[in-house]
Amino acid sequence: MKVLIVDDELPARQRIADLLADIDLGYTLLEAGNGLEAIGVVEREHPDTVLMDIRMPVMDGLESALHMATLDPAPAVIFITAFDEHAISAFEANAIDYLLKPVRLERLKQALGKAVLIKRPVMSQVLAAEGQKSRRTHLSAISQGKILLIPVDEIQCFKADNKYVSVFRDGREILIDDPLKNLEEEFADLFLRIHRNALVSLAHVTTLEKNADGSYLLTVRGLPEKLQVSRRHVAEIRQRLKNL
Repeated sequence: MKVLIVDDELPARQRIADLLADIDLGYTLLEAGNGLEAIGVVEREHPDTVLMDIRMPVMDGLESALHMATLDPAPAVIFITAFDEHAISAFEANAIDYLLKPVRLERLKQALGKAVLIKRPVMSQVLAAEGQKSRRTHLSAISQGKILLIPVDEIQCFKADNKYVSVFRDGREILIDDPLKNLEEEFADLFLRIHRNALVSLAHVTTLEKNADGSYLLTVRGLPEKLQVSRRHVAEIRQRLKNL
């Protein structure tokens, strides 16, 4: 069995590796130093199980597991954490296994014996329980069987069309599964609703202008066309831009 150990601290990874060796010398062990690096290892090596710390720089374990859950097949994930009340409550509510630091041999054996695949909706619930602490740094889409990660700070806008939401970034349009309403709630301080079907990045807005017919258009850096603004959102847009 292939097992990926993910922790930003080398001694913590080594301790888990030593415990796994005590359980079974036949394990193939892989390592990663953060959640972003772990996604790359999962795509290349296809481990059966991921033992992953929650709190890590670059990308934490919760967000990384959310992206991994889009793969087919996805690995089973067991979280490792110092006591974190919100995450643990969400894990228990959704039958997700976790290990508390310092990890004990018998408990690790139990967790490996019942590790299960974690579905994306379940990880979304865990992230929601975590609140703003776990706001994602990236969004993800599947492209040719691979995870395409989209840095949130590079996104210019989101547009909804029927059941689909498109991300606009660097001249590309990418379809994602996230509902527009959920994106608005998660990234409320970064994106602004300008229309019932569109959110724009405050960091990429350049001008808001009024046409002769009384309509409003927004210029977003990097987008070739100006975006139509609903009149009901004009006052809020002006205030948010004023406060930048």
